[in-house]
Amino acid sequence: MEQVRRSGERGHANHGWLDSYHSFSFADYYDPAHMGFGPLRVINEDRVKAGSGFGTHGHRDMEIISYVLEGALGHKDSMGNGSTIVPGDVQRMSAGSGVRHSEYNYEKAGTTHFLQIWIEPSITGMAPSYEQKHFTPEEKRGRLRLIASRDGADGSVTIHQDALIYAGLFDGRENASYDLKNGRGYVHVARGDVTVNGHRLEAGDALKTDEGMIEIEGGERAEVLVFDLT
Repeated sequence: MEQVRRSGERGHANHGWLDSYHSFSFADYYDPAHMGFGPLRVINEDRVKAGSGFGTHGHRDMEIISYVLEGALGHKDSMGNGSTIVPGDVQRMSAGSGVRHSEYNYEKAGTTHFLQIWIEPSITGMAPSYEQKHFTPEEKRGRLRLIASRDGADGSVTIHQDALIYAGLFDGRENASYDLKNGRGYVHVARGDVTVNGHRLEAGDALKTDEGMIEIEGGERAEVLVFDLT
């Protein structure tokens, strides 16, 4: 099974300060055919205007990953963490038994463009926790770099689910092959253009597959996330 979902088929909400595209049902966007994919529950592509952001709000029992593409995102939470996330950073917040946080673009000019990813944990009610790591462009250039995993392998952030997340940058003849370990894959093109398993994909497009192998090639300033899911 392989299925392509085009960028324009996603849910969309523009609140002025926030322009958001939803890969799966979220908030006022509901599509029973797109409720998630395995434990992957949310991929929101958000653009937050300068001086704006998400006020303090709560989460429970969710692995929340933020991946900044442009700009900077300020984070504060009820665990006492305060940080700024920039391109190359991967932030993981395990909401567990309950956490409150805010996310804000503190810049005076410029939009913050980021992906917010939610993965359902295999364990509920755990103590909330936080982690942030940086991955350089060189680590992702022409290859898939592990950025999140159950056991924190290869310096990735740790998530409480049998899922692997990779990030890669591809241009020209750069290519990568990946053999799925958990049985099904989800490829999200964060920006640029790239061919995945013979399908030409653009920014915001996605590919679902259980074919076992993911082949990435022919990128044009492409940034790609690959999810290996149970």
